[in-house]
This record gives sequence, C-alpha cells and structure tokens, in this order.
Amino acid sequence: MHLSDYQLAASYLRAHLPEQEYPIAIILGSGLGALGEALANATAIPYADIPGFASSCVPGHKGMLIAGELAGRQVLCMQGRLHRYEGHSFAQVTFPVRVLRLLGVQTLMVTNAAGGVNTGYAVGDAMVIADHINLMGGNPLAGLHEPRFGERFFDMGTAYTPALRALAHACAARLGQSLHEGVYIAVTGPSYETPAEIRAFRALGADAVGMSTVPEVIAARHCGMDILGLSLITNMAAGVTEAVLSGEEVIAIGRAKAKEMEALVTEIVEGL
Repeated sequence: MHLSDYQLAASYLRAHLPEQEYPIAIILGSGLGALGEALANATAIPYADIPGFASSCVPGHKGMLIAGELAGRQVLCMQGRLHRYEGHSFAQVTFPVRVLRLLGVQTLMVTNAAGGVNTGYAVGDAMVIADHINLMGGNPLAGLHEPRFGERFFDMGTAYTPALRALAHACAARLGQSLHEGVYIAVTGPSYETPAEIRAFRALGADAVGMSTVPEVIAARHCGMDILGLSLITNMAAGVTEAVLSGEEVIAIGRAKAKEMEALVTEIVEGL
C-alpha cells in the first residue's frame, strides 16, 4: 500500500460523512456490532464502497463504517474487522487503521471476542488488555515503510495507553461491572487452539486468546494513536473445560453481553 491509497480512501469518506474529522474510533469485534446501531445521527457506509477497503465474510461482522454521535461525541465505528485467516494480508487488515488516522482519529478503541486462558476467568467476563503477545507469524509494518505515519522503529512498551486503561476500570466501577486486566495473545486461526497450545500460552503469561486486534494495535501505535483494548470472554479456551468450542457460541455470548459492553464503551467515550 502507498500513501496515495490511504489518502484516496480518506478523501472518499470526507465526501460522504457529515464531519471532516473524527477524534474517536471504535473497532467492534465478533458479536459486538450492536453498538454501531446505537449511534445517533448515524451515517453508514459499506466497506465495499470505500476505495482500498476489503470486505469481511465472517459471521458477526457486518462490514460497515458508521459515523455518528455517542455520549455527545463524534465517533467512527468499524462494524466488523478483517482477519488474516480470511486470506487478507496484514496490509489489508490494517488499511482501515491508517485511513482512520487521516480522518483525525487520535483515540482508538479495539474490542474483540476472546477465549479465556486464565482459569480464573469465566464466560461473559470482560478484560482490559494490558499487553499482548504476537503469535500471528508476521508484523503489519514489515516491508515498505511509510514515514508519513510514523518512525520505522518505535516503542511498544505502553501500546495500550495506561490512562485509558485506568479510565475503563473507573467506568466499569461506576456501572457496577467487574473488569479484569490481562495479556491478550493473538494467533492466526481459524481453527481453535489445542489444549497443549493453551497450556503453553498460559505459561507465556497470556490471559486471553484471539485471532485479531494485534495487527491493528501495532499499526495504530505506529500512527501515534492512544489505544484501549477490550476483550469479551465468549468461551473458555480448549482444555479449560470440557465444552466443545464453536463460532456460534462466540456470537451468542457476544449478543447476550452486548448491552453491558455497550454501556461500558459509552461510559468510556463520555469520559474521554
């Protein structure tokens, strides 16, 4: 991808969205897309209409960019994301993040459905991501460097902004919600992990596992964004219980907890 590709997409969106710049964007993961429907004065644009955007074929990911108001703030919501296991390159997966930056986004919230690796977690719990482990077999910034977005070598020590994590905990407390904080480990998928892999991930210090988020966070940090990551534990990972894992369960739990997650995200946006 070249700078002109990102600029073309940003120009298209400026011509079709009510505002020229948006300070906040939210990427909605599996089963969590309902928040996009809650925006006031919303404008929705299919990914397929945006130059350079690829379309997702994963259930629970509508593939819509929605602009509107949440808690009185102008926000952009990505209703669904792209995944490596769909055959998309890292460049395609992270293309929207750089376009969001050109649209003025400074704060990026990424949400996902994840498997619980930490045996102290339970299905339906939420977790603030404190850090991540990248086991996806690549980095979205490998290859041609685009200095318009950031330095080639940059710090990832506080990729998940500490002040935003503290805000999330304070908002959860006000709402009477419990909120873990832990490490998210990212794998390519689409097969779920084996019990042996989960034991290894636990030994590495992971609390939750998923198939997304990390490439977007790397790209966003490269662009200088502030980042908050939220995981909804939609299943316990392989071997933690005897349950058979399924994509349908992930979506069902996401929908069941959608109102709680929506309330938390709204409270956080109001506090920004």
